[in-house]
Amino acid sequence: MTKLQHLLENIRAGNITIEEGLKILEDLPFLDLDDAKIDFHRELRKGFPESIFAPGKTLSQIRKIVEHMVGKDIIVITKANREIYESVKDMGKSTFFEKCNLILIGEQKKKKTTGYILVVTAGTSDVPIAEEAAVTAEILGDTVKRLYDVGIAGIHRLLSHKELLAQARIIIAAAGMEGVLPGIITGLVSTPVIALPTSIGYGTGIRGLSAILTMLNSCAPGMVVVNVDNGYGAGIFAHQINVMGEK
Repeated sequence: MTKLQHLLENIRAGNITIEEGLKILEDLPFLDLDDAKIDFHRELRKGFPESIFAPGKTLSQIRKIVEHMVGKDIIVITKANREIYESVKDMGKSTFFEKCNLILIGEQKKKKTTGYILVVTAGTSDVPIAEEAAVTAEILGDTVKRLYDVGIAGIHRLLSHKELLAQARIIIAAAGMEGVLPGIITGLVSTPVIALPTSIGYGTGIRGLSAILTMLNSCAPGMVVVNVDNGYGAGIFAHQINVMGEK
Protein backbone atom coordinates (compact mmCIF):
# COMPACT_ATOMS: atom_id res chain seq x y z
CA MET A 1 0.00 0.00 0.00
CA THR A 2 1.38 3.41 -0.98
CA LYS A 3 1.59 6.33 1.44
CA LEU A 4 -1.31 8.00 -0.36
CA GLN A 5 -3.50 4.88 -0.20
CA HIS A 6 -2.67 4.47 3.49
CA LEU A 7 -3.61 8.11 4.08
CA LEU A 8 -6.96 7.73 2.29
CA GLU A 9 -7.78 4.61 4.29
CA ASN A 10 -7.11 6.46 7.53
CA ILE A 11 -9.36 9.33 6.45
CA ARG A 12 -12.17 6.93 5.50
CA ALA A 13 -11.81 5.12 8.81
CA GLY A 14 -12.03 8.38 10.69
CA ASN A 15 -8.58 7.99 12.20
CA ILE A 16 -7.54 11.41 10.96
CA THR A 17 -9.45 14.47 9.78
CA ILE A 18 -9.36 15.86 6.25
CA GLU A 19 -7.41 18.87 7.57
CA GLU A 20 -4.82 16.55 9.11
CA GLY A 21 -4.67 14.62 5.85
CA LEU A 22 -3.98 17.79 3.86
CA LYS A 23 -1.13 18.61 6.24
CA ILE A 24 0.37 15.15 5.66
CA LEU A 25 0.00 15.57 1.90
CA GLU A 26 2.37 18.54 2.04
CA ASP A 27 5.23 16.14 2.74
CA LEU A 28 4.40 13.31 0.33
CA PRO A 29 7.08 12.37 -2.25
CA PHE A 30 7.88 14.25 -5.44
CA LEU A 31 8.15 12.62 -8.85
CA ASP A 32 11.75 11.62 -9.56
CA LEU A 33 12.69 11.82 -13.27
CA ASP A 34 16.42 11.47 -12.56
CA ASP A 35 17.53 14.83 -13.99
CA ALA A 36 14.35 16.54 -12.71
CA LYS A 37 12.28 16.08 -9.58
CA ILE A 38 8.79 17.52 -9.92
CA ASP A 39 7.28 18.97 -6.76
CA PHE A 40 3.58 18.29 -7.28
CA HIS A 41 2.65 19.45 -3.79
CA ARG A 42 4.01 22.98 -4.06
CA GLU A 43 0.59 24.42 -4.85
CA LEU A 44 -0.85 22.74 -1.76
CA ARG A 45 1.93 24.17 0.42
CA LYS A 46 2.43 27.55 -1.21
CA GLY A 47 -0.70 28.37 -3.18
CA PHE A 48 1.00 28.26 -6.59
CA PRO A 49 2.48 25.40 -8.67
CA GLU A 50 6.10 24.67 -9.46
CA SER A 51 7.33 26.49 -12.56
CA ILE A 52 9.88 25.38 -15.15
CA PHE A 53 12.98 27.59 -15.48
CA ALA A 54 13.95 27.12 -19.13
CA PRO A 55 17.63 28.25 -19.33
CA GLY A 56 20.06 25.34 -19.15
CA LYS A 57 17.42 22.74 -20.03
CA THR A 58 17.20 20.95 -23.36
CA LEU A 59 13.97 20.81 -25.36
CA SER A 60 13.65 17.11 -24.56
CA GLN A 61 14.07 17.76 -20.84
CA ILE A 62 11.41 20.47 -20.89
CA ARG A 63 8.99 18.27 -22.85
CA LYS A 64 9.59 15.39 -20.44
CA ILE A 65 8.78 17.58 -17.44
CA VAL A 66 5.69 19.03 -19.12
CA GLU A 67 4.46 15.54 -20.05
CA HIS A 68 4.41 14.57 -16.39
CA MET A 69 2.80 17.86 -15.31
CA VAL A 70 -0.01 17.88 -17.91
CA GLY A 71 -3.35 17.64 -16.16
CA LYS A 72 -2.32 19.99 -13.41
CA ASP A 73 -4.12 23.33 -13.15
CA ILE A 74 -1.43 25.39 -14.88
CA ILE A 75 2.16 24.96 -16.05
CA VAL A 76 4.42 28.01 -16.29
CA ILE A 77 7.72 28.04 -18.18
CA THR A 78 9.88 31.11 -17.52
CA LYS A 79 12.74 32.64 -19.54
CA ALA A 80 11.55 30.61 -22.54
CA ASN A 81 11.56 31.37 -26.27
CA ARG A 82 9.59 30.70 -29.43
CA GLU A 83 11.43 27.41 -30.07
CA ILE A 84 10.40 26.04 -26.68
CA TYR A 85 6.82 27.20 -27.24
CA GLU A 86 6.68 25.41 -30.61
CA SER A 87 7.98 22.28 -28.88
CA VAL A 88 5.31 22.15 -26.15
CA LYS A 89 2.25 23.87 -27.61
CA ASP A 90 0.71 20.54 -28.66
CA MET A 91 0.63 19.37 -25.02
CA GLY A 92 -2.32 21.50 -23.93
CA LYS A 93 -3.87 24.92 -24.35
CA SER A 94 -0.77 27.09 -24.57
CA THR A 95 -0.06 30.81 -24.57
CA PHE A 96 3.29 32.42 -25.32
CA PHE A 97 3.73 35.82 -23.73
CA GLU A 98 6.43 36.93 -26.12
CA LYS A 99 7.04 40.29 -24.45
CA CYS A 100 8.40 38.51 -21.34
CA ASN A 101 9.29 35.07 -22.78
CA LEU A 102 6.85 33.22 -20.54
CA ILE A 103 4.76 30.20 -21.56
CA LEU A 104 1.48 29.25 -19.91
CA ILE A 105 -0.01 25.81 -20.43
CA GLY A 106 -3.55 25.73 -19.10
CA GLU A 107 -6.13 28.35 -18.21
CA GLN A 108 -5.35 31.61 -16.44
CA LYS A 109 -7.02 31.59 -13.01
CA LYS A 110 -10.17 33.65 -12.49
CA LYS A 111 -9.83 36.98 -10.70
CA LYS A 112 -9.90 36.37 -6.96
CA THR A 113 -8.65 39.65 -5.47
CA THR A 114 -10.20 43.10 -5.27
CA GLY A 115 -6.97 44.97 -4.59
CA TYR A 116 -4.60 45.58 -7.48
CA ILE A 117 -0.88 45.13 -7.99
CA LEU A 118 0.80 48.07 -9.69
CA VAL A 119 3.84 47.27 -11.85
CA VAL A 120 6.06 50.28 -12.52
CA THR A 121 9.20 50.62 -14.65
CA ALA A 122 11.90 53.25 -14.77
CA GLY A 123 12.31 52.84 -18.53
CA THR A 124 10.83 51.06 -21.52
CA SER A 125 13.86 48.76 -21.60
CA ASP A 126 12.79 47.38 -18.19
CA VAL A 127 9.37 46.34 -19.52
CA PRO A 128 10.21 42.69 -20.45
CA ILE A 129 11.22 41.89 -16.86
CA ALA A 130 8.32 43.89 -15.44
CA GLU A 131 5.95 42.04 -17.75
CA GLU A 132 7.19 38.72 -16.37
CA ALA A 133 6.08 39.91 -12.93
CA ALA A 134 2.78 41.31 -14.21
CA VAL A 135 1.85 38.26 -16.27
CA THR A 136 2.78 35.88 -13.43
CA ALA A 137 0.43 37.71 -11.07
CA GLU A 138 -2.35 37.84 -13.68
CA ILE A 139 -2.04 34.11 -14.33
CA LEU A 140 -2.61 33.51 -10.62
CA GLY A 141 -5.77 35.63 -10.63
CA ASP A 142 -4.56 39.06 -9.57
CA THR A 143 -5.71 42.39 -10.98
CA VAL A 144 -2.62 44.13 -12.34
CA LYS A 145 -2.19 47.73 -13.48
CA ARG A 146 0.86 49.04 -15.29
CA LEU A 147 2.77 52.32 -15.19
CA TYR A 148 5.78 52.25 -17.50
CA ASP A 149 8.66 54.61 -18.30
CA VAL A 150 8.44 56.95 -15.29
CA GLY A 151 12.07 56.91 -14.15
CA ILE A 152 14.04 59.61 -12.38
CA ALA A 153 15.29 61.26 -15.57
CA GLY A 154 11.80 62.84 -15.64
CA ILE A 155 10.41 62.36 -12.15
CA HIS A 156 7.36 64.53 -12.93
CA ARG A 157 6.07 61.59 -14.97
CA LEU A 158 5.90 59.51 -11.79
CA LEU A 159 4.49 62.28 -9.58
CA SER A 160 1.57 62.80 -11.94
CA HIS A 161 0.27 59.33 -10.92
CA LYS A 162 0.24 59.71 -7.11
CA GLU A 163 -3.30 58.40 -6.72
CA LEU A 164 -2.60 55.27 -8.77
CA LEU A 165 0.47 54.61 -6.63
CA ALA A 166 -1.25 55.28 -3.31
CA GLN A 167 -4.25 53.05 -3.97
CA ALA A 168 -2.30 49.96 -5.02
CA ARG A 169 -2.20 47.10 -2.54
CA ILE A 170 1.41 46.40 -3.50
CA ILE A 171 3.83 47.91 -6.02
CA ILE A 172 6.50 46.17 -8.07
CA ALA A 173 9.08 48.72 -9.23
CA ALA A 174 11.50 47.57 -11.92
CA ALA A 175 14.64 49.55 -12.71
CA GLY A 176 18.07 49.03 -14.20
CA MET A 177 20.84 51.64 -14.56
CA GLU A 178 21.34 53.11 -11.04
CA GLY A 179 18.14 51.48 -9.67
CA VAL A 180 16.86 54.48 -7.70
CA LEU A 181 13.16 54.38 -8.66
CA PRO A 182 11.91 51.78 -6.11
CA GLY A 183 13.37 53.74 -3.20
CA ILE A 184 11.74 56.95 -4.38
CA ILE A 185 8.36 55.25 -4.72
CA THR A 186 8.72 53.69 -1.27
CA GLY A 187 9.32 57.11 0.22
CA LEU A 188 6.15 58.50 -1.38
CA VAL A 189 3.50 55.93 -0.37
CA SER A 190 2.54 53.62 2.50
CA THR A 191 2.08 50.75 0.05
CA PRO A 192 4.69 47.96 0.34
CA VAL A 193 7.13 47.94 -2.58
CA ILE A 194 8.97 45.06 -4.25
CA ALA A 195 12.15 46.36 -5.88
CA LEU A 196 12.94 44.48 -9.07
CA PRO A 197 16.45 45.20 -10.42
CA THR A 198 17.00 44.58 -14.12
CA SER A 199 20.22 43.95 -16.01
CA ILE A 200 19.62 47.01 -18.23
CA GLY A 201 22.41 49.60 -18.21
CA TYR A 202 25.85 50.64 -19.39
CA GLY A 203 29.16 48.97 -18.52
CA THR A 204 29.49 49.99 -14.87
CA GLY A 205 25.95 48.80 -14.24
CA ILE A 206 27.56 45.32 -14.39
CA ARG A 207 24.40 43.59 -15.64
CA GLY A 208 22.19 44.77 -12.79
CA LEU A 209 24.70 44.67 -9.94
CA SER A 210 24.67 48.44 -9.54
CA ALA A 211 20.87 48.53 -9.48
CA ILE A 212 20.48 45.76 -6.90
CA LEU A 213 23.12 47.29 -4.62
CA THR A 214 21.34 50.65 -4.75
CA MET A 215 18.06 48.97 -3.84
CA LEU A 216 19.60 46.96 -1.00
CA ASN A 217 21.18 50.11 0.39
CA SER A 218 18.00 52.19 0.23
CA CYS A 219 17.07 53.98 3.44
CA ALA A 220 13.35 53.97 2.57
CA PRO A 221 11.56 51.52 4.92
CA GLY A 222 8.84 49.29 3.50
CA MET A 223 10.73 47.88 0.52
CA VAL A 224 12.03 44.38 -0.23
CA VAL A 225 14.37 43.40 -3.08
CA VAL A 226 14.34 40.35 -5.37
CA ASN A 227 17.25 39.22 -7.50
CA VAL A 228 18.27 40.74 -10.82
CA ASP A 229 15.73 40.03 -13.60
CA ASN A 230 13.61 37.85 -11.27
CA GLY A 231 10.25 39.07 -12.52
CA TYR A 232 8.64 35.72 -11.75
CA GLY A 233 9.73 35.88 -8.11
CA ALA A 234 8.44 39.44 -7.78
CA GLY A 235 5.09 38.44 -9.28
CA ILE A 236 4.74 35.48 -6.92
CA PHE A 237 5.58 37.56 -3.84
CA ALA A 238 3.15 40.30 -4.87
CA HIS A 239 0.44 37.68 -5.39
CA GLN A 240 0.98 36.25 -1.91
CA ILE A 241 0.67 39.68 -0.31
CA ASN A 242 -2.39 40.52 -2.40
CA VAL A 243 -4.14 37.29 -1.39
CA MET A 244 -3.32 37.93 2.27
CA GLY A 245 -4.78 41.41 1.88
CA GLU A 246 -8.11 39.83 0.87
CA LYS A 247 -8.19 37.88 4.14
